[in-house]
Amino acid sequence: MARILLEIVTPERLLVSEEVDIVTAPGVAGEFGVMAGHAPMVAGIKIGPLHYRVGDKEEWIALGGGFCEVTGKKVSFLVETAERAYEIDVERALRAKERAEKRLQEAQAKGDRMAEARARAALQRALTRIALAERVKSGHPR
Repeated sequence: MARILLEIVTPERLLVSEEVDIVTAPGVAGEFGVMAGHAPMVAGIKIGPLHYRVGDKEEWIALGGGFCEVTGKKVSFLVETAERAYEIDVERALRAKERAEKRLQEAQAKGDRMAEARARAALQRALTRIALAERVKSGHPR
């Protein structure tokens, strides 16, 4: 099977650079998959889980928002944050969830739409991280 080069880049690091069989990502217009030979495209990426497979090996990554560019031989994700499921600190993610829920309630009470949007994004990042960590803990493939 032909493979495609997957790169996941954040402002802090290059998290992934490897040839993969398939990538599934959370696009702003809906989840999409990419394999070798995919038509070129650029897409917005929302907060959510990215999944990729190489042979029998599966990996899950929690993504912050960003962008994706696909060429015939490469798929690049330029995202705010990215963390492998098995690297997630669940206790930290639970604390982040609690903080985000509190900030969301405060923003809604004040009618502060900008603060509400930021709190919703923080809550979504925390929920994604928690869900992926639970996937690994439950014995599902990474």
